[in-house]
Amino acid sequence: MLIFYIFIFLLSALCFFIAGEWVVRGLARMAKFFGLREFVVAFFVMAFAGSLPNFFVGITAALKNISHFSFGDVAGNNIAVLTLAVALAVLVSKKELPAKSRTVQATSVFTLIASILPLILILDGELSRIDAVLLLCLFATYVFWLFSRRERFTRVYDTYEEPLTKEIKLFFVDICRVIFGILLFILAAQGIVTSASYFAKILNLPIVVIGLLLTGLASILPELYFAILSAKKGDTWMILGDLMGAVVVPSTLVLGIASLISPMKFTDIGPLAIARIFLIFGALFFFFSVKTGYKVTKREGLFLLFLYFLFVTSQILFQLYF
Repeated sequence: MLIFYIFIFLLSALCFFIAGEWVVRGLARMAKFFGLREFVVAFFVMAFAGSLPNFFVGITAALKNISHFSFGDVAGNNIAVLTLAVALAVLVSKKELPAKSRTVQATSVFTLIASILPLILILDGELSRIDAVLLLCLFATYVFWLFSRRERFTRVYDTYEEPLTKEIKLFFVDICRVIFGILLFILAAQGIVTSASYFAKILNLPIVVIGLLLTGLASILPELYFAILSAKKGDTWMILGDLMGAVVVPSTLVLGIASLISPMKFTDIGPLAIARIFLIFGALFFFFSVKTGYKVTKREGLFLLFLYFLFVTSQILFQLYF
């Protein structure tokens, strides 16, 4: 039985990766046709598409009355993005990740707030519907700020040679790719939640810990794929937008919707103790890296990689001995 659920989990994670690639490629081509700036394409198209695993896991968990599992999934996602994903992107890239853009600098503030705010809101043992509204308001504030000035999001792509409308066949292929990708996300989310519930029961672990260590990592596969692919191509200007969006969208929109459906109650936030420390430290380190040097260096990438493995080791040891 255990082998069966391990297979289901791995298959669902693979589906997340495949679906993420389909959705990202389809939406990216459409977004470029409408002349959206690269950072906005990365933040909203790539990150939003990449956050669909968190979204469907959150909705599925909420409907099954284990919405706090979504919190562990998002917290694990954020830690993995801010440490592992950033580290691998900068280490694979031939150069450092630039962050001189005013939009990137401002978004780093939203990223810091979005990553830490949910940790503050659960100090009373609950992520209530009022908290959900607050998170959704934060997301809406960022969207309003980003689109309040045309120069923040518009751009004509020099590399885009033909309007997408001239390639009708390719356009409909992209639409189908996005639709089937979303359907695959929904199916994979069912497998992730079901297998995670079994793992929590058989291993006698809080389900939020399964979210931190397993599903949080599985859900970043689309963003990780995009970040590494962009780094190899030298398109480093899109990576930070994608990764910061991969933190802001789940922390605000996903948690907000999930807790609106089913408020998250935590009888014991002890399992989140280690995660809170590493998430806050990782978010602050990423923020100051972007702010001080206006870039993420390879040395900082190595430290972030070490930080992620230290988090995983500490979380496992904490569960074994406490």
